[in-house]
Amino acid sequence: MRAIQSLRSESVGCETPRGGSPESRSMKSSASPPLATPLPPREEMYAALAARDSTYEGVFWVGVTSTGICCRPGCPARTPRPENVEYFPRIGDALSAGYRPCKRCKPLQPKGETPEWMRELMDAIEEDPTRRWKDQDLREMGLDPTRVRRWFQRHHDMSFHAYHRARRLGQALGRIRQGADLTDSAYEAGYESPSAFRDAFQGLFGTTPGRSRGASQVLVTRVLTPLGPMVAGVNEEGLCLLEFADRRMLATQVERLQKRLGCAIAPGENAFTAQIARELEEYFAGERRAFTVPLVLRGTEFQEAVWRELLRIPYGETRSYEQMARAIGRPKAVRALGTANGDNRLAIVVPCHRVIRADGSLSGYGGGKWRKQQLLELERPSAL
Repeated sequence: MRAIQSLRSESVGCETPRGGSPESRSMKSSASPPLATPLPPREEMYAALAARDSTYEGVFWVGVTSTGICCRPGCPARTPRPENVEYFPRIGDALSAGYRPCKRCKPLQPKGETPEWMRELMDAIEEDPTRRWKDQDLREMGLDPTRVRRWFQRHHDMSFHAYHRARRLGQALGRIRQGADLTDSAYEAGYESPSAFRDAFQGLFGTTPGRSRGASQVLVTRVLTPLGPMVAGVNEEGLCLLEFADRRMLATQVERLQKRLGCAIAPGENAFTAQIARELEEYFAGERRAFTVPLVLRGTEFQEAVWRELLRIPYGETRSYEQMARAIGRPKAVRALGTANGDNRLAIVVPCHRVIRADGSLSGYGGGKWRKQQLLELERPSAL
């Protein structure tokens, strides 16, 4: 679970780089989707802005006429007066109207992106996950250890050293599952004794190194999207988890996945991580209608029947719960179908957002009803 907590973050931004090219690169992922959802009422948007409500991220952007800057709904800056606020459905619309991006909330930067000053460190961790980092190492990279610690604690809910330890132990688990010697794995992971390695390993994975040989491993990482960061989980078979990082049921979904697969969760990536990141980018750009990444569907017989039926709903179309129930041969199981729909662990890819009420109105959605609306608008035929 600690591995998941480290990915549930909203990343702090860096100062907007000078020049046009960094901003143009950011625009593709932060404002590329051809969405045309009507804006909420002005009173609702201003209340969200005043409350710094980040759940409206992606719903609207704000232009402040008195300063000439544009912001996210959750911007920490002082709230402007209502008469000085203009609202936009896309950040690109605000920029086209002449507003400059705010240097505090960084509306051009994809929400959840690692800030520039942290990237060298994160790259170094990936290049050598077994390295033991000390504060002096950070200083030699020009980083303030206190700043690094505060950033990880605030945005990853764990310290930098805890994150790095989880990364190293995840690598060790992978080696053990491939038959590596336990003692060798302990030393390769940077531990001075097998007992210290055993204690740390059991604390993270809930089992001893020796008992983990037969366990499967799910590697988790964040994938950035225009609707906020998502947590992607992959194993050697394919994608088994894809949820919005701010979903309240994320921890519950992870626990259910662990029970179904008998797996250990650790930070990391494999080829399927890169594939789903690429396919999501193409999807939000309006260039992809179907996902090809292999899926790992594990649930009850009823749940899997519902999830497979979700995969049959064509892009740009919707189904009611009643239609879904009839399609799987269980016409009276509408309520149970709704529960199975909500238990889907592969958001967007297994398109539970395409299920609506019989009267055409939207029902709930694990990632938030506003996201469901955005996804349906993206898939509308007129948006292609």
